[in-house]
Amino acid sequence: MPINIPKELPARQVLEKENIFVMDDERAHTQDIRPLNIVILNLMPDKEKTEGHLLRLLGNTPLQLNITFLKTVTYQPKNVNPSHMEDFYKTFAEIEERKFDGMIITGAPIEHLQFEDVQYWDELTEIMDWAEEHVTSIMHICWGAQAALYHHYGVDKFPLEEKCSGIFSHRIFNGEHNIELLRGFDDAFIAPHSRFTNISQAEVDAHPDIQMLAVSPEAGPFLMMSKDGKHIMATGHLEYDTVTLKEEYERDLNKGLSVRIPAHYFPNNDPDEQPLNYWRSHAHLLFSNWLNYYVYQATPYEWQ
Repeated sequence: MPINIPKELPARQVLEKENIFVMDDERAHTQDIRPLNIVILNLMPDKEKTEGHLLRLLGNTPLQLNITFLKTVTYQPKNVNPSHMEDFYKTFAEIEERKFDGMIITGAPIEHLQFEDVQYWDELTEIMDWAEEHVTSIMHICWGAQAALYHHYGVDKFPLEEKCSGIFSHRIFNGEHNIELLRGFDDAFIAPHSRFTNISQAEVDAHPDIQMLAVSPEAGPFLMMSKDGKHIMATGHLEYDTVTLKEEYERDLNKGLSVRIPAHYFPNNDPDEQPLNYWRSHAHLLFSNWLNYYVYQATPYEWQ
């Protein structure tokens, strides 16, 4: 939220250069504030857990948000009660005439497929193209980030020899602390990853429209942004709860998959011990910075 300070206060110029949202009494008295409208395309199999992960972070700001959940019609999820989808989710046809201030496109456990082989790929690309004109800023997570990189920028994914799963250390790329999305981030921070594919850092670095923000020596590129701030792409899962990787590891084992214990996750590398959460503070920072700098301050009060 903005801070109200005297118009002639010397610190004002410093804050404005850092893009801190300040206003004087005159603007404060005439300011109109409305709720932000956020649409979430939830592609994760466990819809209700993902809803909780995202809403917990979105709800931790002073901003009032109106949340709309979006579902695909070309694919019906198998792990959720149909009545839940009917009661709480909209189809694209029901919202395509609306404008939204922010959008989140989640990941999906379909990395083994080529993008064009995904059952709802055509529907997803239609939604992504629609968002270019109907949404101020879009956050793409994990497979959703890879889909955005492929569709908008031609950067493809490639398979890994084994699953990248665990919590990994990341460094701010080239010390880009002037990027508002990273405001408050430590020079090094922890984030969970859970995927069977990766993207080429060299390809991303070479693309003129993408800015690399954070990289892990072990897990690779993590946080990227289009230079116009329209697209935020996170290949990991800062939104995950403490036990989410544990649940996914047990799920993979029950499926008969040969997967390693999530790296750097369980104390003493023992799956019987309770993992600790080292990424919660940066998860809140990422979502609050996105909402503040790329949605709230960037979206028009009245969409034309």
